[in-house]
Amino acid sequence: MVLNDPLANTLSTVANAEQIGSAQCLVKPASRFVHAVLAILNAHHYIGDVELTNDGRGGILKVSLLGKINRCGAIKPRYAVKHTDYVKFEKRWLPAQGMGLLIVSTAKGLLTHEQAKEQGLGGRLVAYVY
Repeated sequence: MVLNDPLANTLSTVANAEQIGSAQCLVKPASRFVHAVLAILNAHHYIGDVELTNDGRGGILKVSLLGKINRCGAIKPRYAVKHTDYVKFEKRWLPAQGMGLLIVSTAKGLLTHEQAKEQGLGGRLVAYVY
């Protein structure tokens, strides 16, 4: 099976597992990028711990679920956003002001849109969660 977008597949797996009420889900193949996005979700208490297991074929991420995600997904195409334009994309991808996160790939690494606003950084939109 060929995966065109591992992040979209990961977030879809997490959202589906949350919807049916699973306590955990397995994501494969693992990558540093996907692991970094899941680490942001963990830091903001949307998911529990993320455990990496090496299976010799790309690795497996075991994600503990907390039941706190209503919707999440990858943003395609990955829009370029200036540090002054976050409000426009918040309105498009998030249900209400102050609810949810946009994950942005910046020159300083992956950040939430709030962190990027504070630091005055633009970047590319990667994912959303609420």
